[in-house]
Formats: sequence, structure tokens, C-alpha cells
Amino acid sequence: MSDLYKRVSDARTGLEKLLGQIPGYKGYKEKEMRRESDKLLREAVASRMAVHRRRMEDLQRQLISAGRFDYLDDLGVAITQLQTFIDRVRRATYGYSGLFDAVRVREEELDRLYDFDQQLLGYDERLQAALNNLEIAIPGGEGLNEALRQVRSICAEANDTFSQREQVILGAESQ
Repeated sequence: MSDLYKRVSDARTGLEKLLGQIPGYKGYKEKEMRRESDKLLREAVASRMAVHRRRMEDLQRQLISAGRFDYLDDLGVAITQLQTFIDRVRRATYGYSGLFDAVRVREEELDRLYDFDQQLLGYDERLQAALNNLEIAIPGGEGLNEALRQVRSICAEANDTFSQREQVILGAESQ
């Protein structure tokens, strides 16, 4: 799986390792570690995106300083889209199924969910590059429309992609 899962697994206490030898508990604890890894991963994604949101707010101020008021609404829409993505990532379910629930979520399904969430990190680099282009375009105005379109497109795509996450979970719960 991933380094994050291994780090969470290695951080277990002696008592947790002892309990891991009890039949049935080990599988339950491994699922919990997978869920915790996914939660940590999603928080990392949300934190990185929050940095980009703050940068976008700075770029809004740069637009105002440059007198490019006609682009403010478009950037405002992108900021709202990004904040929506951040909120969704932070509040997302993480494949939880309690010990006595009728629906059981298997480790493979949790791994699939983690892999899906890990791919969300790709939006970090893409958005950073798009914001770099936007920042360069603001002073002279050349390419500003295209740079802003690219930022909005990435923010919208991130939300659309995250909507597919539910299908990963629903696919796991339908079994």
C-alpha cells in the first residue's frame, strides 16, 4: 500500500500489537489503520488546497491593484469551487463500517478508496502551475483570460472527480 499506512502501522503501541494477536481483532485494527491513513491523506490534500485558496485571494488583490476588475468574478467563482472541494475532502466519509454493521467494508475496498484519495494530490501541482501562470499574466494582461480559465477548470474538475469517490464507496457497500 503506501508509506503513510506503514507509518501508521509502525506507530502502534505495545498493547495494540498484543491485541493484534487476538483472533478477529487484527483484521479490525488493520481496517482502522487504513481508515486513519486515508483520513490523514485527505487532511493533507485539504491543507495543500487551502494554501492555494489563500494564494487565489492574494491574486484577487493583485487583480484589483492592476485595475483588472472584470476578472474578479471569475476568480471568485474559482475560489468558491476550491473551498467547496476542500470542505468535501475534509468531511468525506472514510469507508467506515462498524463491527456489527450489516455492511462490511473489506481491506481491498479501503485500499481502493485510499488510492482514489491519493490521486487527488495531483490537483496540488496542477493548480500550483495554473496559479503561477495567472500571477505572471496579471500585470501585463496577456494570457490572463486563458490563465484564469485554466484555474477555474482545475477547480471544477477537482469537484467533479471527488463526486466519483462516492461511487467507490457505493460500490464497496453494494457487496
